[in-house]
Amino acid sequence: MSELTVPYLVLQRCDPASNMARFYVLTIEPTLFGDTALVREWGRLGQRGRRRMDLFAGRVQAVEALEAWLARKARRGYVPKDPAP
Repeated sequence: MSELTVPYLVLQRCDPASNMARFYVLTIEPTLFGDTALVREWGRLGQRGRRRMDLFAGRVQAVEALEAWLARKARRGYVPKDPAP
């Protein structure tokens, strides 16, 4: 049986001066019905965040939506999280 891996992108925005520590996770996952979902999770670091799933007919549309969200979050100051050592 092949193992399914779902890549994800973790972004963070931290500003100690304004007590801001937030995360944003973007991932593309297949659904049980053959659609593709863009799953977004966000919230304060160390807390349980919110989650939203947007459905798309194909992977291409989901990737385009992910890129749009990535650009939007980069404009707001989010940066990719450094991988753990």
